[in-house]
Amino acid sequence: MTSGKPVSTAAQSADREGLVKLGRISGLFGVRGWVKVFSDTSPRTNILHYPCWHLCVAGAWTTHKLLEGHAQGKGVVALLEGLTDRDQAAQWLDAEIAVPRDQLPAAGADEYYWTDLEGTRVSTLEGVELGRLESLFSTGSNDVMVVQGDRERLIPFIDGTVIEVDLVQGRVTVDWDPKF
Repeated sequence: MTSGKPVSTAAQSADREGLVKLGRISGLFGVRGWVKVFSDTSPRTNILHYPCWHLCVAGAWTTHKLLEGHAQGKGVVALLEGLTDRDQAAQWLDAEIAVPRDQLPAAGADEYYWTDLEGTRVSTLEGVELGRLESLFSTGSNDVMVVQGDRERLIPFIDGTVIEVDLVQGRVTVDWDPKF
């Protein structure tokens, strides 16, 4: 199996079993209860495809129906059921947004959800263990793996560098010099 581009940049598993974090409420938009959303999906507006969002504030989860949403500049704004003014919306600032995993579309061939890659072991072609894949982030031109081992390594998630992804074994093989 060769490397592939993630179909969604779902950043991490949510605390509630079966949920995958897709973003967070990052701000307020207007006075009628709309919120700004930092979306980890690709493209960012894909978060609006999910009709119900599970929100987590201080470890407590609640479910909210998405009423409306759209792109706004470089971001996304949304209106959730029950939020009718700015004060109500303010209670949800920094809330994580998650959806049930079974609502995510199946990853295509050589495509991976970030949440599935996190925690895997990363090793070189020669079998040198580099550490665990802690997280990923996008630079705009490509995704980058943050690998924690004897030190932190930033390894691009691109063809030619990522040689094999084996989710069953929890392993990513890379063509990478362990000195870097």
